[in-house]
Amino acid sequence: MTMLMSLFGTKFLSFMLLLQDAAASTEAAGADHFSLTAMIKSMGAVAIAVVLVLLIMSVYSIAIMVERYLTYSAAKKQSREFAPRVAQALKNDRIEEAINISDKHRKSHLAMVVSSGLQEFRAHGDASDISGDEIEASKRALQRAIAIKTAEFKRGLSGLATIGSTAPFVGLFGTVFGILNAFQGMKNAESAGIAAVAGGISEALFTTALGLLVAVPAVWLFNYFTGKVDGFVVEMDNSASELVDYFIKNRTKQLKP
Repeated sequence: MTMLMSLFGTKFLSFMLLLQDAAASTEAAGADHFSLTAMIKSMGAVAIAVVLVLLIMSVYSIAIMVERYLTYSAAKKQSREFAPRVAQALKNDRIEEAINISDKHRKSHLAMVVSSGLQEFRAHGDASDISGDEIEASKRALQRAIAIKTAEFKRGLSGLATIGSTAPFVGLFGTVFGILNAFQGMKNAESAGIAAVAGGISEALFTTALGLLVAVPAVWLFNYFTGKVDGFVVEMDNSASELVDYFIKNRTKQLKP
């Protein structure tokens, strides 16, 4: 009896070891099948095309993000340097100096607006002879400068918005074909095991995840940059209003007996 129990225990232990080895082999095979390299190798032509399109969209959006960030940072930095210097020049009625200061801060949105208004104001000659119509002309010059600079600040943001809204659908297009491939694999396989549908499912999930990975940063940065542009527009409007007030005060001072 003891011998039978010992023999049974030995056989049971051997059986369990075989099961453990088989499970480990299956797990290793599955892990290799669902690795990133294996998923890319198992992709069809449509999925590869979708991935390439998403990568192009990602590179384009990153280029816009970097370029816009550098542009906005330079505009903010130069405007901080420009504002106190031009304010001091205008306080002392040194219009030529204010224009020269504006020309030295070409990346500043405030400098562009102020320079346009001052050049229009200077074009009328003697400040004592400036009329209300000429002040209105200066206002229109300021508004044109604001519109031009606002358009420059918004350049590229429409591309970010387009990528943020369309990238998930491009990924979904690849998802649909991945699911179709999964069902086709089930149809062609003798059994409906995980191996028959694994390639199609991995392809579908990969394109979906990549589409979201491209879209989410684009949407975030589009909203952030839009807020920055709105802030710049407010700053330009305020500067234009203060410059018009300067023109009016200058004219009133010259007209006083």
